[in-house]
Amino acid sequence: MRMNKRLIRLSAIFLACIMIVLGTGVLTTYAKTPYKTYTEDGYGYIRETQTAYLAYETIVKFGDRFFKNPSDICVTDDGEIYVADTGNARIVVGNLQSEEIKTVGEGTLVTPKGVFVTENKHIYVADRDAEAVFEFAPDGTLLNTYGKPSSPLYGDDLSFLPIKIVVNDAGIMYVVCESNTNGIVEISPSDGGTFLGYFGTNFASSSLKTIIYRAILTDEQRAKMVSNIPSTPDNMAIDDKGLIYTITRGDEEHTLKRLNIAGKNLIDKTDWSDIPAAVAAGNHDNVYVADQQGYIYEYNKEGELIFVFGGLDDGTQRVGLSTMVTGVAVDGSDRIYMLDSDKCQIQVYEPTEFTNLLHQALYLYSKGRYTESKEPLTQVLAMNSMFDYANKAMGRAYFQEENYEMALKYARLAKDYEGYSDAYWEVRNLWLKRNLVPFLLIVVGLYVLVKVMKLLDKKKGILAKPKAFFAKLGQKKVFANLSYAKYYMKHPIDGSYGIAREGRASWAAPTILLVIFIAEFVINKYLCGFLQKTIREGRYEIVSDIGIVVIVMAALTACNYLVCTINEGEGTVKKIYTYFCYSLMPYICLTPVIFVLSHVLTNNEQFLITLVQIVIVVWVAVLGILGIKEVNNYTPGETFKIICLTVFTILIMALLIFIVYVLWAQVFEFLSALVGEVVYRIGY
Repeated sequence: MRMNKRLIRLSAIFLACIMIVLGTGVLTTYAKTPYKTYTEDGYGYIRETQTAYLAYETIVKFGDRFFKNPSDICVTDDGEIYVADTGNARIVVGNLQSEEIKTVGEGTLVTPKGVFVTENKHIYVADRDAEAVFEFAPDGTLLNTYGKPSSPLYGDDLSFLPIKIVVNDAGIMYVVCESNTNGIVEISPSDGGTFLGYFGTNFASSSLKTIIYRAILTDEQRAKMVSNIPSTPDNMAIDDKGLIYTITRGDEEHTLKRLNIAGKNLIDKTDWSDIPAAVAAGNHDNVYVADQQGYIYEYNKEGELIFVFGGLDDGTQRVGLSTMVTGVAVDGSDRIYMLDSDKCQIQVYEPTEFTNLLHQALYLYSKGRYTESKEPLTQVLAMNSMFDYANKAMGRAYFQEENYEMALKYARLAKDYEGYSDAYWEVRNLWLKRNLVPFLLIVVGLYVLVKVMKLLDKKKGILAKPKAFFAKLGQKKVFANLSYAKYYMKHPIDGSYGIAREGRASWAAPTILLVIFIAEFVINKYLCGFLQKTIREGRYEIVSDIGIVVIVMAALTACNYLVCTINEGEGTVKKIYTYFCYSLMPYICLTPVIFVLSHVLTNNEQFLITLVQIVIVVWVAVLGILGIKEVNNYTPGETFKIICLTVFTILIMALLIFIVYVLWAQVFEFLSALVGEVVYRIGY
């Protein structure tokens, strides 16, 4: 009996321990985020990665004060959160614990749309309906009111409707005004507000179609067209260097801009967010863009995407999702504060260890401490070796250390073509310094050897047997026709006559050339130099590549034969097939040159490859056109007609094949469903 009681006690203690462990584990484990985190790989594709930020807190009020239609948010270094509480006509100040610190502007503000706080805690508010910018002291006392600039340069007919504001260290105000397409209004605090001009003006985009229309239409017709005016920035931010970031909805590749003091954009392009709502400068030369639907994009200073996460709330009210974003801010701990005007709340995100390590590396790199930046990057890559941005940063760090071999390795892993080119330039220079003299000696030695062999052959005939062998080989029809393809490449008109009249048309030689073409095409596609490669590493579609070439050649031959037959052409299927395959000779001869150049040239020298490629395309096209003309005995006008009809016939054939494929797919699906139903009935 005692033993049974003891066993019961031990079992109870054991179960209690298990419950405690499980309970502790639940308390210390983050709940699964309701969104995924993505990054951009080296090929420009968006791919999923580790969670970069976790939903940390949701703030719906400060103290007892709830938000109503909030429009903007600003967070200071000491953690104070300033919210433009538009619906309540005030600025409300609180902290991460949802505690109220103070309110500003009650009774003064009308429709506060933007708020900015300087280092000395002066509060600037852009009030649209009051048509003014208000400056408040840290204790909330109104210091200055800046209304519409009196300068005629501002525009007498323009209203002053400020909606966003930032202020630099000198006290210069940059104001985004609603419906003002001239740019950001720049105001100095001197003399009660001096208009300094417009800053960072967007450019009006104009398509070729619009330009042509405006050139040919009358004044009345042009007046009825939609005006082509630049877009007004939607939001902006300023970093600790005084650089201003703007976002503009619908500005295509220039959604995000990083403007220096002269108003020049330092970012080439960022084209991921379609409906940007807010922007905030980070602490590591990075920038955050929040779009209206709750997605947050993190970029580096060049506008390269690092992370994108978040998303639209589908009505489940899950933490971390939003419905109508109007503001975003970042504190000194890299926590992100996203303001949702529809939910009237602030969603706070906290960076994970993975993100903190990456930010640490960014900070060290930006300060020129390249060797130190490699340590956190190594830890990032240990967590995710396929994170291309970290591989790229590692390669750049090695490059700054002049370790070009390692820089080359990481640049290739990251698909960083610019970094690879820079590193390869240095590697090649070092190789040339070490091997240029031996290389030249080898070239001179080979030249001398060739001259000596020719001289000996002339005197003693040491090459007589090889010459006789190749001469005998050249008499065979296949090799003679292969040699004739080279003649056709140089003399297409005479060569076409030989195909049409002298029996140079065949099946074997053109097919051999087509096989060589396919082999070179596949080798150059998958084994060319890194800077010329256009496919993803490890992706091989050789069967598909061969099939496409064969189908294109077959379609080209068949369609051209049908068109030529109808239009009294003299070419047979064999002749047409022959001159099309012979026309590939420039590609066959010059592609090895491109292949070699792709392995030795850098980005600055790629124009040489482009030049050779243009020569190949033009040369092949000329040979094909002359073959059609001469073999079929057409005039230039008839040749142009035949080419157009051939292209049209190929398109019709492709359409018919597509229709047959779709119909067969439907029939196959029906038969599969029918068989499945029969099997089910029999089994039942």
